[in-house]
Amino acid sequence: MTASQPGLPRPLEGFLVLDFSQFLAGPVAALRLADLGARVIKIERPGFGDIGRGLAFAGARAGTDTVSFHAMNRGKQSVAADLKDPEQLAFVRELVEQADVVVENFRPGVMKRLGLDYETVKQVNPGVVYGSITGYGNEGPWRDRPGQDLLAQSISGLPWLQADPEPSPFGLSIADHLASCHLAHGITALLLRRLRTGIGGQVETSLLEGMLDLQFEMLSVRMTEPDAVNPRPRGPHSAHTYLPAPYGVYPTSDGYLSIAMNPVPQLGRLLEIPELVELADPESWWEHRGRIETLLAARLRTGTTAAWLEVLDAADVWCAPLHTVDELVEHEGFRAIDMVQTLQRDEVDGSRTEVTTTRLPMRFDGERLWGSAAAPTLGADTEAVRTELTRPAAEVVS
Repeated sequence: MTASQPGLPRPLEGFLVLDFSQFLAGPVAALRLADLGARVIKIERPGFGDIGRGLAFAGARAGTDTVSFHAMNRGKQSVAADLKDPEQLAFVRELVEQADVVVENFRPGVMKRLGLDYETVKQVNPGVVYGSITGYGNEGPWRDRPGQDLLAQSISGLPWLQADPEPSPFGLSIADHLASCHLAHGITALLLRRLRTGIGGQVETSLLEGMLDLQFEMLSVRMTEPDAVNPRPRGPHSAHTYLPAPYGVYPTSDGYLSIAMNPVPQLGRLLEIPELVELADPESWWEHRGRIETLLAARLRTGTTAAWLEVLDAADVWCAPLHTVDELVEHEGFRAIDMVQTLQRDEVDGSRTEVTTTRLPMRFDGERLWGSAAAPTLGADTEAVRTELTRPAAEVVS
């Protein structure tokens, strides 16, 4: 589907957002606001635009931009402005004076040099809600390091936590995505406060803070009871550093099966593994982690994933098939959750680009919110926005 569902207005309709951000964390935060109904104007460099227009996930492109850019920027407008040019910067400042929300993800100090930092903006727009994402915050020894997903994962220790046996980073941009969620959450909270009190404000987060929050369990235990987080030896199929067997991913004759927290003796009886039936003490599930996982893997390799699911599901064992991407998108369960939308965009050369992507992963009043429009071409809305939202030159001079 490509159009909004009829019914109540979207939650953020009527709010104007200026999106100065690039690539992923900031643009996706602004995307979440756009999907919720806000008008989002993307401020981009003339000629180049957001670096995400050219930095392609998996090398995939659609029309003049990458598929990932389309996915991150649907429903926005694009204004091309050179912020180093005084006249164009003045134009953008007029937009800032009217904005409800400003989003940026530059390195610390960049917006201040442009005169677009929060302290400056709030002088002309006291009610503004100003959202910033950095790599590692505005203070400390990591302040000026590149704010990039893999680097933030590494500094946060996540790859160490997933060592099997070598450190293993998460295979998607998890730091960027989590930071985008936190920023959108903070912005909507400040908009709510402004509606109640008239007071604007600034919300800041970073890739690092999102990664530390992701690890809140482990960090809380480490700081409260340091000896408790000394990693125990992982088994050959372990899926979690701090959970005992059988928690892991196991090969079957035609794929893989994931098994979560379950009593080992129960699995022993269901799968006819006598050695596991004897392990009644939960502490032994730690001590014999490798042996348990090896026995489970040997047994599960003798049957198909579907056959084992039939046995385990009947006994209410916590388990699931491990899908490939192709298996996922072809499954009736994927179709049932209805996460897919197709958006179309007219290119400058007259051709039409079509992108199939996901939707906002929420439902309001029982309805899904579909994208209102495709991602904009670079600078597509510059003149329309200038005409609508800025004062005539004669009025500015007077």
